[in-house]
Amino acid sequence: MLQRLYQWTMEKAASRHSRGWLAAVSFAESSFFPIPPDLLMIPMILADRKRAWSIAALATVASVVGGIAGYLIGFFLYETIGRWVIDLYHLEGQFDTLRQTFVDYGAEILILKGMTPIPYKLLTITAGVAHLNMGIFIGASIISRSMRFFLVAALLYWCGEPIRAFIEKRLTLVTTVFAVLLVGGFLAVKLL
Repeated sequence: MLQRLYQWTMEKAASRHSRGWLAAVSFAESSFFPIPPDLLMIPMILADRKRAWSIAALATVASVVGGIAGYLIGFFLYETIGRWVIDLYHLEGQFDTLRQTFVDYGAEILILKGMTPIPYKLLTITAGVAHLNMGIFIGASIISRSMRFFLVAALLYWCGEPIRAFIEKRLTLVTTVFAVLLVGGFLAVKLL
């Protein structure tokens, strides 16, 4: 089953609509969607490593624009949509602590935590609730998201075929590690 899912993802990543899917997932992940754009980005780059930098740029731009949507949810719609997203991920307890920390260290938090598996939507909504300066928010988001996506692109660009062979040979291991990192990101937020 994993092999079929991997093949399907590789085919979609090489399709003519792959950039649209990547932009949509990158946007949505920054404001409400739980699946990270890496799931599309990695096979897209492995399918055509020459596009690594443009793929990373697209993921960055779409993620920052989605982050602005998350910020606006936190700023204007926290009591309706924002609280629902926070409750959906069971992050109510950590949210109040993170909100106060954002008041003190907003840009630093976005830059550091925006590169980790911690759900970026939590950061964007919290920045809006904390009324972090929009210019600072956008600047820090550009830095953190570009560092994350361009790092992935660089690793895949320079080590493409060996990484592809490793993934194809050890698909179950790679999937398990990715799932652990994703769940670990959510757990890290709960333990903050």
